[in-house]
Amino acid sequence: MGLHPQHVAAAASLLSEPSRSIMLTYMLDGRFHTSGELARAAGITPQTASFHLKKLEEAGFLDQTKQGRHRYYGLKDPAIAQVIESLLTITPPAQVSSFKQAAEDQAIRYARTCYDHLAGSLGIQVAKGLIANEYVKQEHNQFILTAKGETFFSSFGIDVETARRKRRSFCHCCLDWSERKHHLAGALGHAMLERFLELDWLRKKSESRALLLTETGRNGLAEVFSLDISNIHKTHDNKVYLR
Repeated sequence: MGLHPQHVAAAASLLSEPSRSIMLTYMLDGRFHTSGELARAAGITPQTASFHLKKLEEAGFLDQTKQGRHRYYGLKDPAIAQVIESLLTITPPAQVSSFKQAAEDQAIRYARTCYDHLAGSLGIQVAKGLIANEYVKQEHNQFILTAKGETFFSSFGIDVETARRKRRSFCHCCLDWSERKHHLAGALGHAMLERFLELDWLRKKSESRALLLTETGRNGLAEVFSLDISNIHKTHDNKVYLR
């Protein structure tokens, strides 16, 4: 059966509810969360969260897994994450009313997970480095892996053929909501982020989709990807952010 306009309207109505939108955006970190965690993120009661999560699950937006007494929820498909990230590009910026909010906003804009790949200013810089080194080339809204890139990613510890066999897009452009430019997504983008985490170049921040750049990562990105990171500095808390 083909899609009809009412199907689009039904999906849009699910996203238009503020609490659901907040919970879906919270799940852009690629992790699974309990209904209690999602309720706190949205500022609603657990009962209300369960109601909204059931609606989203029935619509095919979410996967659910059970462990012990807890149910965990996560986005079902990278395509759903891409739609949410795309919607964020046309969303007015949130009003920042505290230092904590400002610091979190800065961290998320600098480096974050877009479901399962790297986004933010750092993601854009990495994509630019890949293009400059001729590891990939950009054609419209698609990244094309070059022969030179195949050699590079293999030497970097990424199994390109395994990534290519995944039942998903291999190497596509994803529009970054904070930078309005493209970063690398798809199976190759996911494999690259996993490698960054494995090498301890990046670390996941608890209860956030922000990623922290380590000193090892700072040096590694400069050396391996030939990135100009002179505009990165350390703050008083010893974390690395963009000026």
